[in-house]
Amino acid sequence: MTDLPILYSFRRCPYAMRARMALWISGTACELREVKLADKPPELFEASPKATVPVLQLPDGTVLEESIEIMRWALARNDLEDWLAGDDAGLIALFDGPFKHHLDRYKYPTRYTDEPDHGKIDHRGEGLAILSDLSFRLAERPQLQGERRTLVDIALFPFIRQFANVDRTWFDSQPIPQLHSWLEGHLTSDLFLNVMTKYTPWKAGDEPITFGSERAA
Repeated sequence: MTDLPILYSFRRCPYAMRARMALWISGTACELREVKLADKPPELFEASPKATVPVLQLPDGTVLEESIEIMRWALARNDLEDWLAGDDAGLIALFDGPFKHHLDRYKYPTRYTDEPDHGKIDHRGEGLAILSDLSFRLAERPQLQGERRTLVDIALFPFIRQFANVDRTWFDSQPIPQLHSWLEGHLTSDLFLNVMTKYTPWKAGDEPITFGSERAA
């Protein structure tokens, strides 16, 4: 077993993104294993039978299978920017639950045939209503909990990015200027750019890739 935690990740997965950002900002170096979702390695199934990313396997064998759990674990070790002060469980639950429900049906409408009378545009509208409330909150502060980014900003950001990218022209035309500015700030941040490096999908025997070593140093 490696001396570093092992992170199974997928670059474009929003859950994996937020886990990587928390690991990076906390200075937690780990061995990164990029996963190809269509060809998941058996080692991922051995670590976590549900085999959804992210998965963090600690050196003592403990396995963390939820992105928020990974974020809180990393920040409990080293919270350099005091992100845990902005751990808004209710807002995170809103986005992990209802917002994600609408996002999936907006982005992948043909996958869901159980709602014939509630189509893509309806789900887009429901998602926008949630984002409009968020934009009102941002009218009073640059980040969701105040002047600085915290855990809740990073937990929500990847899902809002995904929603925006379904139809960026439409999204940019919506009357939510505070959210537009907030999103752009996170998209261009050094933190986001640092965790979005492309890697070849991992297979057993590959040379280990250490993620977060620059920050840890």
